[in-house]
Amino acid sequence: MKMDNNIIVNALRNVKNPQNGVDILASKMVEDFRIVGNSVSFSLVFPSNDASLKSEIHDACHLAILQVYPEADINIHLKLKHADGTNNEVLPQVKNIIAVASGKGGVGKSTIAVNLAVGLSKLGYKVGIIDADLYGPSIPTMLGIQGQRPRVELLYGKHKIVPISAHGMSIISIGLIVEPEQAVVLRGPRLAGLIKQFVSECLWPDLDYIVVDLPPGTGDVQLTLVQTVPLTGVVMVTTPQEVAVIDAVKAMHMFMLDNINVPILGVV
Repeated sequence: MKMDNNIIVNALRNVKNPQNGVDILASKMVEDFRIVGNSVSFSLVFPSNDASLKSEIHDACHLAILQVYPEADINIHLKLKHADGTNNEVLPQVKNIIAVASGKGGVGKSTIAVNLAVGLSKLGYKVGIIDADLYGPSIPTMLGIQGQRPRVELLYGKHKIVPISAHGMSIISIGLIVEPEQAVVLRGPRLAGLIKQFVSECLWPDLDYIVVDLPPGTGDVQLTLVQTVPLTGVVMVTTPQEVAVIDAVKAMHMFMLDNINVPILGVV
């Protein structure tokens, strides 16, 4: 059944921003609205990275559309807006960015990141991987792409890194740039610069998901990522040992800080 634009718009008018009581259309929170066949997609623009607000409005929109079209395929993209009114869209072509994190190394974080990405790809989603574990990049080895080098293209006067394509996914890792036996020795500012480069200076295609394999702990890479892109959420990885769980809880608390406030999607 063909979906009617006006019916869906009217359904969304019933969704209110709980912070001011104004509907999301009047609040100009809805952008990029599209209906193609049985699919409806749009962006929700938020003034802050308030996880509870984003979740509440996202779920309310989803429910409102399903009430009028129960079989609808719904894709809602969450955006952040800077204080100056501009959208914080470093990766406007990417619908969701999921970080995989751990408090301690050696708990299987990279394995979970790769399996999550491959699983999403097998479900038909377009997926990319950022290997942000700069001191211990293992994604190239896990995906069998050691020795491959990303090429650089000149686009509109700027040099862009083209991620490696493998297993139906787009992949970038410092392990694809340095020699396998070369140690990565970087200070904080350079770490932050590399993460920003992987995010904004790579020629990423249109993607449903980017999975980011973070380094263990809570440091410059984690802070740079949450300050650079709006994360959809974080998957925490740990082992049952008490020392690993303690560090995992600390890492979770970092993502739950008021000035970071990234949803914890689950714990593996």
